[in-house]
Amino acid sequence: MRWLLRSKIHKATVTEANINYIGSITIDEDLIKKAGFWPGEKVLVVSNTSGVRLETYVIAGERGSGNICINGAAAHLIKIGDEVIIMGFELTDKPIKAKNILVDNNNKFVKLL
Repeated sequence: MRWLLRSKIHKATVTEANINYIGSITIDEDLIKKAGFWPGEKVLVVSNTSGVRLETYVIAGERGSGNICINGAAAHLIKIGDEVIIMGFELTDKPIKAKNILVDNNNKFVKLL
């Protein structure tokens, strides 16, 4: 069994950072669906801006909002305006084809990668 990349949102822009929230990353529900994430799923978030990497879980945000909100303690590390990659993995014994999506500066779907 190996951990393989299953889903990725590439080059998203953080629109909000809420230190007072209990934790997680809030993602526009349209992007969750396009990338194939599930609410509650553990994800790795990497900041292309600062190089910070952290694990958290997905919360569904308002559909069509373009919202990417870093919540809780992670908001100390990843800030509004940071460019991030959000990745989900799967433990499997077979190769899988990852579903990678590219978004624009407003976090709107551009294309599958």
